[in-house]
Amino acid sequence: MKNLPNTSANFPNLLRKLVAIVSTIVLLGLALMFSVIVITVILVAGAIAWAYLWWKTRELRKQMRNYPPRGAMRESDVFEGEVMRGQVIEGEVIRVDDSRDGK
Repeated sequence: MKNLPNTSANFPNLLRKLVAIVSTIVLLGLALMFSVIVITVILVAGAIAWAYLWWKTRELRKQMRNYPPRGAMRESDVFEGEVMRGQVIEGEVIRVDDSRDGK
């Protein structure tokens, strides 16, 4: 400890502490303002992108409302208007097609 000089650079006085606290508060304020601006820009850009996609797909959504899904088939499409008689047990049915046997 004898070799260390006893200067004011090693011991911060009240003015240096005050300047450090004020500069920290100013930097935190600037960081907060910058983050608010960045978040606002991101939200506005996202809203514009969503509105653009919504506007460009409006005609496609109208067309999709008018047509059933491609994979969805009605019962009349599967059985070609045949009338089924009998009972359905546990959701299963056995159908015998005599027209394919060549009779």
